[in-house]
Amino acid sequence: QVQLVESGGGLVQAGGSLRLSCAVSGSIFSFNSMGWYRQAPEKQRELVALVTSGGSTIYADSVKGRFTISRDSAKNTVYLQMNSLKPDDTAVYYCRGVRPPNDSWGQGTQVTVSS
Repeated sequence: QVQLVESGGGLVQAGGSLRLSCAVSGSIFSFNSMGWYRQAPEKQRELVALVTSGGSTIYADSVKGRFTISRDSAKNTVYLQMNSLKPDDTAVYYCRGVRPPNDSWGQGTQVTVSS
């Protein structure tokens, strides 16, 4: 079973930056795409950013221009660079490997942005 392990979360002031990492125990190309999702308290989990195996990227409107998803195939790691962070970005961030019907999820990493 492929495992996904997130890291890089923490507490940051508004306007600051964080970089999240998602380390995959196997090849990131064993998935159709890799994505970052987030879930704030009492809210639905939502897509933040996604990169396909072909390299195309998709971003939520709320993070366009501020967040960047990237990958390092040699390290089997997917990153989420988050700049100009806002209090509304506070959430648990999850990494997802999309491979229907058996997606893989990480355990999540907390990001807290103070005003």
